[in-house]
Amino acid sequence: MSEKEQRARETVRRYMWWTAGGASIPVPLVDLVVVTGAQMKMLAELSEIYGLPFQKVRVKALVGSLVGFALQPALSTGLLSSVLKGIPGAGALLGTPGLVLVAGAYTWALGRVFIQHFESGGTLLDFDPEAVREHFRAQLAEGSRAPAPSAGAGVSERASVRG
Repeated sequence: MSEKEQRARETVRRYMWWTAGGASIPVPLVDLVVVTGAQMKMLAELSEIYGLPFQKVRVKALVGSLVGFALQPALSTGLLSSVLKGIPGAGALLGTPGLVLVAGAYTWALGRVFIQHFESGGTLLDFDPEAVREHFRAQLAEGSRAPAPSAGAGVSERASVRG
């Protein structure tokens, strides 16, 4: 594994936990704004690691297209989870777990797909969401199974075993 790829994977792992934490904000829709902002920052850092210019408008469109074909059920769960937080009392308890899982898994998948693309010499200009659809779904499933930081084996250990 190249030094760039190692740094990129560490970045994705860090942001996976940051977005999961952002998803636990008890204010509806503010949580989604924080998660989305963290994901954009992660992609900016990945672009920097690979020496590529970051184009915020282009990245927003690419991220949106991945959501469109791969995450309709998860996106619905995330939005519903955020809205549930608005219910006084039990709302935060009902809404937080679903959004935390969706945010962390989506961030993991997003980062891993872009790492693969950048490692193969790709740029933001030639990224084709349709071409990475199955890889994205596989990474989303893997991100959903990532252990919590207190679960003994950290994501970094797990990811290095799986590649």
